[in-house]
Amino acid sequence: MTDQISEGLSDQTIADLHELAGRYPQARSALLPMLHLVQADQGRVTSEGIAVCGEILGLTEAEVSAVATFYTMYKRRPMGKHHVGVCTNTLCAVMGGDEIFERLCGHLDVGNDETSEDGQITLEKVECNAACDFAPVMMVNWEFFDNQTPESAVEVVDRLRAGETVQSTRGATITSWREAERVIGGFEDGLVDEGPAAGPASLAGLEIAAERGWSAPPLDASGAEATRESTAQAVDEADTRRAESENVVEQSAADVRGGEDPDESEATHD
Repeated sequence: MTDQISEGLSDQTIADLHELAGRYPQARSALLPMLHLVQADQGRVTSEGIAVCGEILGLTEAEVSAVATFYTMYKRRPMGKHHVGVCTNTLCAVMGGDEIFERLCGHLDVGNDETSEDGQITLEKVECNAACDFAPVMMVNWEFFDNQTPESAVEVVDRLRAGETVQSTRGATITSWREAERVIGGFEDGLVDEGPAAGPASLAGLEIAAERGWSAPPLDASGAEATRESTAQAVDEADTRRAESENVVEQSAADVRGGEDPDESEATHD
């Protein structure tokens, strides 16, 4: 029955869908990666893909559709070769994310969640990319492009449309959205170790610790956490003067008495 329903899905994808279902104690837990794999094959979540996932997992098409329409990473319309997501959440917006998005809309002649006429770029506003220290951030096929400007964003998009090799600022060489979807679905592409894992902003705390000779409390022979003595020592050595000064407030009589009005309290006692 699967072969009849899945006309259009490749034999490899069908085999991979079954493999995903077998990775979990409860097969239905595989639905999320399976939908990504459908997108890798067909460029979106199709009715066919929904039917096949449901058949493999023993779910109704309504149950699969409920998941596919809930999460914004699942697309029901054909996608471009590359997905460009511009973060416009608070910090990225303040740092220029809104301007970047508007510039790309004009440059590509598209609106939010629309695809350029040449089929190369689907542009979308995305929620926080968890990279606020690199704001404003743009992602291409879920790879980071940090500290962007309208000009640098346009340059990235133009290079992608020209078929040039583009390297993420903090990750792998850009492939395509479909190839990235296959990775998200659980099948590695061999690029996991490509590119730097962290940038200067993420490493600032580590550099400060090195400058000041700070280190994590040692483990005992069994690998247990630090002893009470070492923890207490770390607390004593921590520089909390700024935090303490910011929390010092003048106490009023009401503060001392736990919120009672001094006059009423005295009258009551009298």
